[in-house]
This record gives sequence, C-alpha cells and structure tokens, in this order.
Amino acid sequence: MAYKGKYELWELLASLKNGCRWLDLSFELSPQTPHWQGFKPLDVKPLYTFENTDGVFRANQYTVSGQYGTHVDFPAHFDPGGRLAHEYGVKDMAYPLLVIDKSAEVKANPDYELSRQDVLEFEKVNGPVPEGSFVVFRSDWSKRVAEEYENKDAEGNSHFPGWDIEALKYLIEERNVGAIGHETPDTDSAVSGNDLGMVCEDYVLKQGKLNVELLRGLDQVPAMGAVAFITFPNVRDGLGFPSRVFAIAPV
Repeated sequence: MAYKGKYELWELLASLKNGCRWLDLSFELSPQTPHWQGFKPLDVKPLYTFENTDGVFRANQYTVSGQYGTHVDFPAHFDPGGRLAHEYGVKDMAYPLLVIDKSAEVKANPDYELSRQDVLEFEKVNGPVPEGSFVVFRSDWSKRVAEEYENKDAEGNSHFPGWDIEALKYLIEERNVGAIGHETPDTDSAVSGNDLGMVCEDYVLKQGKLNVELLRGLDQVPAMGAVAFITFPNVRDGLGFPSRVFAIAPV
C-alpha cells in the first residue's frame, strides 16, 4: 500500500520553486572576489587538461584561505574550545532571515556602527527578533568593486561599517540568535578594529554563534519573512570556509 503523504515534500518544493524568489547572497569564487586584505587571492592551477588526457577530462587545483569571499566563520576561528565545521549538521544550515537596513546611514558615514538602538527600532516596526535567527546588517557595501572595500584614506587608514558590541550583546544574550552576517570583510568597523582589535567578532564567536562575512544582494531580501541557507562542506576541524549563502523569499 502506497503511503498517502509520500510526495508532500515534492509538492512543497515545487510550490517554493514556483511561488518564491530564490536569491543568491554570495559572491562567485575567483581571484577577483572581494576578500580580507590579509589573505591571498584564490589560486587556480590546471592539474589535468583535455590536451594531456587525450580529450578525456580536465581538473583544476584550487588553493584558497578558509575565510575567502562570502564565508562562514566557525566559533573555533577565535575560540580554542569552540565548535568546528564538522560539528555542525545540515539542520544548522537553515535559518529565519532578518535584514536590518542601514545602507542610507552608511552612505552618509562609512564608519557607521549598527547600534542596540537600531535593533530596538527594527523590532518596533517588525516585532521581536526570533530565537535562532540569522540577523544581517545591510550596508550595501557589496555594491562596491573589490578594490574599494577597504576604503582607505590619504593616510592609509581603512573606513568601513560594522557592528556595535552592544547590538550584538542584545541579539545574542537577549534574543539568542543563531548567526550574524554582514557585507563587509570584518564584523567590527574598520575604525573600531584599528583602535580596539576584533572585539565584536571575538564576542560573536566566543558565544558559539556563526559569523558570516562578505554577503551580497541584501537589497533584494525583505526585512522579515525569508529563510536563509548558510551552506559549507563537512570539513574536519574546519575554522572557516567559503559559503554559498542563499535565501528563499516571498514574491
């Protein structure tokens, strides 16, 4: 006897594909991909070619840092006792997605830091941030070309936005979110990072949360209501890895 609900998941998938927007929130990987200035660009070397395999196949060797392009930082990146990539299951890749849009403020002030008050104002409009959600800071920084991400002044100092530590403490300690994300190469603003070090990123990871950097396309996602998938390989002892982040959003 056939199980009555056997194909319900297939029907759900079809309805999601036909009735929702599927949005890629990650950069393609190439030597030109935006990345933190401390890492080398992706290196691609042919191992096998159609020429040296008599037209049978080709394969490349890719050399890349774990925190390259759109990527996820695991707690062990900063915390010696934190979770590693292989300690996460596939259920840990799906989250309710919330987008706090401060792109106008960042346009006026590239050193802008998303504050606790910003989160409270977001909640006044949209309701409480749900537990276990993925909260991202939209700055539209990803609309810049890679060479302009550091936004250095005449003295060589970088200027880009970031989180304020009190906003993160509120989201993690009072709302118990699952992950934090942003479009910039660091959790901390460049100014705060230069003065104080990576205080915000250190806090997020030592609280056991995922930290996702160098997102893109956040202007296509609603403030509330979308679902995000933060995908990554099952890397033994992985500290960070490039991620294909995507969202399913209402039409």
